[in-house]
Amino acid sequence: MQASKDIGRLIEIMAALRNPETGCPWDIVQTFETIKPYTIEEAYEVADAIERNDPDDLCEELGDLLLQVVFHARIAEEAGLFSFGDVVEAITRKMIRRHPHVFAVSDASTPEAVKVQWDTIKAEEKAERSEKRRRRGVAEEHHDGHLGTVQRSFPALTEAIKLQERAAKVGFDWSEAAPILDKIEEEVGELREALAEGRPEKITDELGDLIFALVNIGRHVGADPEQALRGTNTKFRRRFRYIEKSLDASGETLEDASLPRMEELWQAAKGEVC
Repeated sequence: MQASKDIGRLIEIMAALRNPETGCPWDIVQTFETIKPYTIEEAYEVADAIERNDPDDLCEELGDLLLQVVFHARIAEEAGLFSFGDVVEAITRKMIRRHPHVFAVSDASTPEAVKVQWDTIKAEEKAERSEKRRRRGVAEEHHDGHLGTVQRSFPALTEAIKLQERAAKVGFDWSEAAPILDKIEEEVGELREALAEGRPEKITDELGDLIFALVNIGRHVGADPEQALRGTNTKFRRRFRYIEKSLDASGETLEDASLPRMEELWQAAKGEVC
């Protein structure tokens, strides 16, 4: 079997890999749940390639992400649920419906108007899906209430932002950033108390409250918490690498270096590495 630019070839490859008699032993036993972590991981690797401005890697990572879509669709088709074609049909229908200003007739002629129109159509679609679930007898406890449209499956930071944004739409929000700093200091104090008490569950709870407050101030000042943390992670990598290189240049190792020695190099890295 040869490589191809035709999506049909990828679908054929996945079918071959999942063939119960001649396929790959690993691929055959996978389920929605077992490959779910890989799907999330591939999405993050796409984001990483974008941040590194590496088009070659981006091309490859998008392929890996597409493979995940084909993989899920193949499992679904085997179970008689839906096929890859159904996935494509569903998203094309959705995109046509959400862009009446392109594919039909609409007064939306500015980015702001398009956003309002998009949100309105999206809300209609969610109501329709909810009704379909109700008819099928599918429980929807987590879809109830004003915050019900925020998916629990989001990464925690993303979920926190969307919960806060959703609450803000009905006025449950800080009017400015300054009071949030007071809230952060309050949460730090409560975390200190929990640490002093040595109660693991309380510590976890207060840590979550502190992170939630930090997300809130990021949202207010227009600094996306996820991107801010990813930037800090990248900075930490560079500075720690500086420590490694410095130790290696002087004949030392990370394992043998003392904490004061590493802290000395860390401070030097802050002046040398962004």
